[in-house]
Amino acid sequence: MKYYFYTAINKNIFYKMENVKKYIEENKERFLEELFELIRIPSISSLPEHKDDMVKTADAYKEALLKAGVDKAEVMPTEGNPVVYAEKIIDPAKPTVLVYAHYDVMPVDPVELWDSPPFEPEIRDGKIYARGADDDKGQGFMHVKAFESLVSTGNLPVNVKFMIEGEEEIGSVSLGAFCEAHKDMLKADIILVSDTGMIAPDIPSITTGLRGLAYWEVEVTGPNRDLHSGLFGGAVANPINILSKMIADVFDDNNHITIPGFYDDVLEASEEERKLLNMAPFDEEEYKKAIGVEELWGEKGYTVIERTGIRPTFDACGIWGGYTGEGAKTVIPSKAYAKLSSRLVPNQDHKKIAKLFEDYFVSIAPKSVKVKVKTLHGGQAYVCPIDLPAYKAAEKAYMATYGKKPIPTRSGGSIPIISTFEQILGIKSILMGFGLESDAIHSPNENYPLENFYKGIETITLFYKYFDEIMSK
Repeated sequence: MKYYFYTAINKNIFYKMENVKKYIEENKERFLEELFELIRIPSISSLPEHKDDMVKTADAYKEALLKAGVDKAEVMPTEGNPVVYAEKIIDPAKPTVLVYAHYDVMPVDPVELWDSPPFEPEIRDGKIYARGADDDKGQGFMHVKAFESLVSTGNLPVNVKFMIEGEEEIGSVSLGAFCEAHKDMLKADIILVSDTGMIAPDIPSITTGLRGLAYWEVEVTGPNRDLHSGLFGGAVANPINILSKMIADVFDDNNHITIPGFYDDVLEASEEERKLLNMAPFDEEEYKKAIGVEELWGEKGYTVIERTGIRPTFDACGIWGGYTGEGAKTVIPSKAYAKLSSRLVPNQDHKKIAKLFEDYFVSIAPKSVKVKVKTLHGGQAYVCPIDLPAYKAAEKAYMATYGKKPIPTRSGGSIPIISTFEQILGIKSILMGFGLESDAIHSPNENYPLENFYKGIETITLFYKYFDEIMSK
């Protein structure tokens, strides 16, 4: 397959990129085996017994980057797992791209649901099956190989830096401090990330927004001990009943969140962006069928795509209390608990929202109970303007490899470290993901299509070319 650009082609650039494509094709089997070697290391950041594996994986990434052609690479300590930093500076006057990825992976439980050993990659039906195949070893390694392909053919047009961490799956707890301590070292014009997905195999997309997060645990206490529901029922408030009603009262009849001040800072998406977002193919009947529901629910006035991408939400993630064992026990419990979360959109500060919720939830509690609210964690939302030079470069790169314009999408999920980068380093990120919903990240039988792995490498090489062109104008 040849590259077809949707603007006038500079023949010299065309021939150079053909050399890059040829290099990728000639080395594709080696690229795959090197990825497999990385995947075989069980770098599970949440389990202490894998501490040595984290260091081993960081060292493996360092060696891979040195072989790919960086000027220097080192494994740098943090309060937690190490960060791999590498760079190649071809000309200080040229644009600089900082590549971010993570080498840690999620646990594999329940292991009995895997069809093959999770850390022994296997190819079936044109897909790599293994933990980390997509998230994020497969997607992160694409950047190493794209970089190598440009360097080896003499076509690297910009300066490139790499920052690869080992704590993304546990909240990137040490990376903020690392960025604060190394601001000068990490200076760049854009941060390039592939830790997101695309709409479908033949429908490329660029993630232009990530929602933020606020997360709480609440405790509602009624009587000072569990009570007999026959002797006390009807006279004493049941904390489970009260908690359930309080959660329900967070919404009005239009499914609008009732917390005072909750929407004050919401950055509304423009009509143009809403129109672009809704260009993504979406079949509501198939959507309902896939998750087994007869009717959808959400804030009135917005489409499903908008509700899950550009609007804030509130959800109960867990609720418990009283007797939950086998059989019956007639009891009014002393306490009830819930885990609650809000997905936030740009301009909403998770710390402010956390306080607004706490004040509101305590205020609506009847005097028959006492309420405690504990904020567990949170993160800011992120948005990438579609007129950003890096967005335009990514758009052209996808056009070249997929033959169609990518659709901008807002992810309903969160990658809090992306907003942290902007806050600490003052650098925007461009999210060029190649994963698919069917890749089962975080689940048994995680997989990544070979086609996406190779196309990802090609698209990334073109991003560098176009970014240099746009930034040099």
